[in-house]
Amino acid sequence: MAALSLELSSVGELPGHELAVAGHRLNVDVPGRKWQQIEAFASRLQFAEAPKHWLDWCSGKGHLGRRLLQTGQQLTCLEYDPTLVLSGQALSQRHQMHALHVEQDVLAANTASLLNAEHTPVALHACGDLHVRLLQLASAVGCKQLAVAPCCYNRISLATYEALSSAGSRSDLQLSLEDLALPMSETVTAGARVRRQRDTSMARRLAFDLLQRQLRGIDEYLPTPSLPSTWLDKSFADYCHHLAAHKELSTIGPQDWPALEAAGWQRLAEVRNLELLRGLFRRPLELWLVLDRALFLSERGYTVRLGTFCETPLTPRNFLLLAERT
Repeated sequence: MAALSLELSSVGELPGHELAVAGHRLNVDVPGRKWQQIEAFASRLQFAEAPKHWLDWCSGKGHLGRRLLQTGQQLTCLEYDPTLVLSGQALSQRHQMHALHVEQDVLAANTASLLNAEHTPVALHACGDLHVRLLQLASAVGCKQLAVAPCCYNRISLATYEALSSAGSRSDLQLSLEDLALPMSETVTAGARVRRQRDTSMARRLAFDLLQRQLRGIDEYLPTPSLPSTWLDKSFADYCHHLAAHKELSTIGPQDWPALEAAGWQRLAEVRNLELLRGLFRRPLELWLVLDRALFLSERGYTVRLGTFCETPLTPRNFLLLAERT
C-alpha cells in the first residue's frame, strides 16, 4: 500500500531559473524558512510573456511581491489585515519599491473590480476559499497567467467539498472538512526537543482522558484546555490534578499514577500507528485536490503546469500551479 501511495502521488519538480539578485536587505524581517520558500516559489515562475503587473494575493507584508518586482513592472498587494498592510507599505517605501498595498477582504464582492487582464496573480499558501476565489476571479477577468501554491484545503465555508472542475464534480468522492484537513497533518520534521514535548503532552492528555472517564463514570471524551509546555516539567500527578480541578473533578482517593501514565503512552503508540495508515492517503488526496484546481483552469482555456517548487522539508505544501492563456 505504501508503494501504491507513493506512485499515486508522484509529481515532478517544476524547472527553475536563476533569480535576479535580491535587493539589499530585502529579506530583513522575513523568517528564514519563509524567505527560502519565497525564493523557491519565485524561481519556478516562467511565463511566455514577462509579467507587467504582479498581484500578490493575501500578501501579508508583501514579501513575495517585492521579491518578484523588477524594473518596469508594477506591484499590487491585497491583504485583509490592516496592520500587515501598513507594515508592508512601510517596507516597500524603505526599499524604495513602488508598490500599492490595499486593505481588502478578497472574499468580498468588490474584489473583482481590483483585478484585470494585465495582472499576474501569485499566491503562496493562500488558504482554502481564499485561493479558490483567486482562481475563479482571475479566470473570469481574463488574467493571462497566474501562479498558485494551495494550502489549507479545509478552510472553506461549506461543510463538504464541492469540486471546482467538471471532471471533479462527476467523481463519487465525498470529502468532509475532516477529510480535507488530512493533507495538512503532514508537518516539517521538528527538532528532538519539540518532538519529545509534543509526544509527552499527547500521552498525558490521553492518560487524563482515561482518568476523567473513571472519575465521572461516563465513558465519553471530555474537552480539556491545552496547558503551557512548562507543565510538562511537573509531575504527571500534578498535571492531572490541575486538569481535574479545572473541570471540577475530585481526585481524592488512591490513584495508580505510574500505571495511568503508562496507559497514556500505550494509547499514544496506538494513535501513531493509525496516523501511519492515514498518512498513506495524505499526499494522494492532496494531489487529487490540486488536480481539481488544475482541471478547473484548463476548462477555462488555460495551459496548466503542475509540479513541486521545493523539497518537502522546506514545506510539505509544495505543489505549484502555473497557468497561462495564449
